[in-house]
Amino acid sequence: MIRSADQAAQLLRAGHDLVDKTAYLEVGGFSIAIRSNCTLLIDRMTKYFSHLIVNDRLPDVVVEAYDTNVLQLDVDWQEWRRERGKSGPKDAYYDLDDGRLLLKVRTGMIFLQSERLRIAVGPCMEMANQLINFINSQYMNELLRRGGLICHASGIRIGQSGVAIAGVSGGGKSTLMLSLMDYPNVHYVTNDRLLVKANSGKVIAQGIPKLPRVNPGTIVHNSRLHGLIDARRREQLLALPQQELWDLEEKYDVEIEQIYGPGRIESDMRLEIFVVLNWMHGSKESTHLLEVDLGSEQQSINAIIKLPGPFYQLKNGQMYQAATPPDTEAYIETLKSVRILDVRGQVDIAFLQQEIYRRVNE
Repeated sequence: MIRSADQAAQLLRAGHDLVDKTAYLEVGGFSIAIRSNCTLLIDRMTKYFSHLIVNDRLPDVVVEAYDTNVLQLDVDWQEWRRERGKSGPKDAYYDLDDGRLLLKVRTGMIFLQSERLRIAVGPCMEMANQLINFINSQYMNELLRRGGLICHASGIRIGQSGVAIAGVSGGGKSTLMLSLMDYPNVHYVTNDRLLVKANSGKVIAQGIPKLPRVNPGTIVHNSRLHGLIDARRREQLLALPQQELWDLEEKYDVEIEQIYGPGRIESDMRLEIFVVLNWMHGSKESTHLLEVDLGSEQQSINAIIKLPGPFYQLKNGQMYQAATPPDTEAYIETLKSVRILDVRGQVDIAFLQQEIYRRVNE
């Protein structure tokens, strides 16, 4: 029986040697070294995190990624309970005395998370997005330990003003955020995870260094993104009913600096406006914004809150448990100085793009 992280690491590493090449990245004063048995995987991670790559240094954490066939472990996997509104098995876990093993049910990728060891094993090249998420979870853990709260939100900086955008999955967060990137003074901060913390009367928001991953519904209506799919595929997609198009799950990475230009990514911002998308396709109402008190808008606070997830290890070394309820009052208190704009009525990206930009600059 596997009891410790060291025992688990021995099984995960068996028969695989690390290459000499290492990628070092630094974000928010936190450094991560990425090591692998595959030089091509190191090169891929170096390209992905190119704006964060630094010279050799003593890292805060080391992530080992072994590109292998799917590994079978004889452990009693338990299904990780997903958040409200999510269905179908995604993650399974097995708790150790000093860490956790996590299995991605659909891909077979296995991860080890402990205070000293962070290891990914499986088809890492094929499932690079899951490895990227694992790497980013190390930084997210650090921000949580510094007192941050996770928001399920995109984040951009317009001039010197930070804007967060929350809403249900498929509700238009990424589409709206990328439409605002058309303005030259807008910088990308994050696509889906934003950590917020109050500091001396200000709210500092920090993003996770992951490129936006968008569905076809975003691509076909944004001319800057048309190169992500061919013209024939775009015509096929435009012929779909609107709701079917927006519900289609088919992810594409948006390389921000390649599409919008160099220097368009920031790691943090001062948060001033939080936009919550409570609009609906097919609504008969025109699109409108209401400035609301977050404490009295349960639908809005539910859209903002994001739970830490199975990789989070608390300061005391204990692993986060799925049954842990969110601290709703902490979000309300942290965001009390931020303008909360609740968007209702029909979905109108063009209108909201212009309205948000106007309000930031008024």
